[in-house]
Amino acid sequence: MSDKPKIHKLPNLRRLVQRLRDDLRDTPNGGSDFVLLYAYNGTGKTRLSMVFKEAGKRKRGVARDTLYFNAYTEDLFHWDNDLSNDTERVLQINSDSKFFDGFKELALEDKIRPYLNRYAEFDFKVDYEKWTITFSKGDANHIKVSRGEENIFIWCIFLAICELTLDGSEAYDWVKYFYIDDPISSLDDNNAIAVASDLAQLLKRETKRVKTVISSHHSLFFNVMCNELKKTSHKTYFLHRGNGSGTYTLRATDDTPFFHHVAMLAELQKASESGKLYTHHFNMLRSILEKTATFFGFNDFSACIHGVDDEVLFARALNLLSHGKYSAYEPKEMGEDTKQLFQNILSAFLNRYQFDLPEMITVTTTQTNPS
Repeated sequence: MSDKPKIHKLPNLRRLVQRLRDDLRDTPNGGSDFVLLYAYNGTGKTRLSMVFKEAGKRKRGVARDTLYFNAYTEDLFHWDNDLSNDTERVLQINSDSKFFDGFKELALEDKIRPYLNRYAEFDFKVDYEKWTITFSKGDANHIKVSRGEENIFIWCIFLAICELTLDGSEAYDWVKYFYIDDPISSLDDNNAIAVASDLAQLLKRETKRVKTVISSHHSLFFNVMCNELKKTSHKTYFLHRGNGSGTYTLRATDDTPFFHHVAMLAELQKASESGKLYTHHFNMLRSILEKTATFFGFNDFSACIHGVDDEVLFARALNLLSHGKYSAYEPKEMGEDTKQLFQNILSAFLNRYQFDLPEMITVTTTQTNPS
C-alpha cells in the first residue's frame, strides 16, 4: 500500500465545498472539528468561503449556518471622512448585516476591548443611533486609524462574535460553522503569531461545538495554526488550482504543514519543462532559495548554489531578475536566453537538494457524489 498522502481532485468549487463539509460532518467516527487550508493568493479562497456559506443556505429548512470572515467582512464598514470640516471622521457600520445581530444587545464593546488591547493602542466608541464608530488615542478624538489598525479592529469584532457564539448566545445560535479566510493582511510577523495563537485558544475552548475552516496564504500564520491545533481533531490540506483550470486539488499535509514550499518547486519544474516561463518565476525561485538557506542556517540564498558551475553568474542573475514587481496575473514571458538561464539555475538547485516533487496535476481523481 502506498504511504503517499492522499490527493483529492475536485472539478469545481461546489464539489470542493462538499469535500470540506464531509470532513467536518459528524459521523460514527467523529468527524473533524477543524480543516486548515494553505493556498496561494489567486487560488480562489475568498470565493470558496462564499460558496461554503451558500451551501448552508441550500439545506432544506436552514436559512444559514456559517459565520464567515473574509475580504467581504471588511466591506461591512466604510469611512465618512467629514470632507467638509475634516474633524469628525467616523467608521460607518452596515447594520443590516446579520453579522451584527447581537452587537448592541450583548454589550459587544466589552468583549472587543480585551482583544483590541493586545494588538493596538487606540480606543473606540459605538453610536448605536447612527451606527458609527469613532476612534481615539490619548487626547485625540475622531482620529482616522491606519488601514492595518482598521483591519485588526474588524478582526477583534469577529473574535468577540465568535466568543458569543461559543458561549451559546441566542443571537448566534444559527452558527454551525466558522469560515475564516486570511485574517492577517497588513500585519507584521509578531502580530501574525499573536493572532493565530489567540484564535486557536478561543476555538479550543470547551463551549458550544462549532466546526471551523481556516484558509490562508500566509505561511507563518498557517504553521502556527497547525502547531496550535495539532492535538485536536483536524485535517490539513494544501489547496491548489492549475493555471486557467477550474479543477482543484486537495493534498493532505497533516505531517508536513510546509508542503506548499515543495509544491511551488513542482510548479516551477513543470513550467521549466514546458518552456512557459514568465518573469515572476524568478521571484518564486529566489523565495524558495531564501527559505532553504534559512532552513540550513546559511546567511545568504547563494549558499544553496555554492560550488556549482557558473555560481557567480547564477547569484547575480537571481539578484537582478528577482527584484522586479512582476505580476502573476498579467505575466510577461521571458526571453529565450533568460529562460535557459532560469532552467540552469533550477536544475543546479534540484540536483543539489533532492526534493521528492509531487505530481500536482496528474493525480487519481477522488469522486464525490453531487450535492
